[in-house]
Amino acid sequence: MATVDTQSADGFVLNQTMLRIKDPSRSIPFYEEVLGMTLIDRFDFPEMAFSLYFLGYVVGEIPTDPKARAKWLFEQPALLELTHNHGSEDDPDISYHNGNEDPRGFGHIGISVPDVQAACNRFEAHGVEFVKRPDDGQMKGLAFIKDPDGYWIEILSSQGLATLVRG
Repeated sequence: MATVDTQSADGFVLNQTMLRIKDPSRSIPFYEEVLGMTLIDRFDFPEMAFSLYFLGYVVGEIPTDPKARAKWLFEQPALLELTHNHGSEDDPDISYHNGNEDPRGFGHIGISVPDVQAACNRFEAHGVEFVKRPDDGQMKGLAFIKDPDGYWIEILSSQGLATLVRG
């Protein structure tokens, strides 16, 4: 096996995963109200007709100064970037491939929660569509839900999956 130079990766952070969204008036409330994320910042590019929304589970204070907030934002781990192409919300022909239908590609994002069943109860109360409930299928204790654009979100617990690890 080749030796890997880990020094050159010092300071690297997996900062974001980008998903295209059709309608921010549906998607932003879903991620904020249903999944409990915080909208950290929004960047509008009217000349290119798109907007970016950055959400995540924030630890600590978000800087109020716009430049300091942007610098801080791009240093955070595991954020979600939702990209909205202006006008898509009014176009009935636009939908995005969720990656779980043929041809398969992107699969899902994952959210770790303390209690999968309690989280699923919350999702049911919000009318969220389930792909898989915690007691369905062979993989017990985890669930899959869909966001407003049909992207799959795995709901799992570190404790639940630790029981599946051999060794």
